[in-house]
Amino acid sequence: MHHPLQVYIGKIRDYEGSRPSAIAKYQVDGELRLTELGLEGDQQAEKVIHGGPDRALCHYPREHYLHWAREFPEQAELFTAPAFGENLSTSGLTEKNVYIGDIFRWGDALIQVTQPRSPCFKLNYHFGIGDMASLMQKSGYCGWLYRVVMAGNVATETPLELVSRVSDVSVAEAIAIAWHMPFDDEQYHRLLSAAGLSVSWTRTMQKRRLSGKMENNSRRLFGKS
Repeated sequence: MHHPLQVYIGKIRDYEGSRPSAIAKYQVDGELRLTELGLEGDQQAEKVIHGGPDRALCHYPREHYLHWAREFPEQAELFTAPAFGENLSTSGLTEKNVYIGDIFRWGDALIQVTQPRSPCFKLNYHFGIGDMASLMQKSGYCGWLYRVVMAGNVATETPLELVSRVSDVSVAEAIAIAWHMPFDDEQYHRLLSAAGLSVSWTRTMQKRRLSGKMENNSRRLFGKS
């Protein structure tokens, strides 16, 4: 299966009432260089929570925008790509049919799915919806992130092609295990076993197994400690 895509990059901007962010992206066409840290020209504001090798690219399914436009008819015009700050936008790839560890060929490059995107409070400011991050997490319409396994030249007209499936945990299942289910050590073990899982998700799941409890996500979702 080939999946045609739209590609977006962004520059860091200052936002009133919030910290600088590169969530506002614009579409690019033609040839691009993909490095270990992402697309050349794409910036990420807070390297600690965004970016880094495991989060080099963000992918969001284009079909989810219909859901959000229906949920928020007043803000419907906001809900078009790349409103969630994604680099890659497709139709036909969703959390249900993309798996942790999936390796896609894109031009000369290889990219690997590392984790669902963890929604953060900047989305609340971005959309002017106080609990947007929390709603995104509950809906499971989170999108996912990639590491770059092999850097290379890519082109916006070159489709993504799945070349290896290395785990049996879909992105949707990873979201359900992490956020929608009560504490379940066996499922955390299953997620930890998924090839390609990001360091940060590995850390979170392992910490849960050791402490016997879930972490508090209110700071990530609402910006309050």
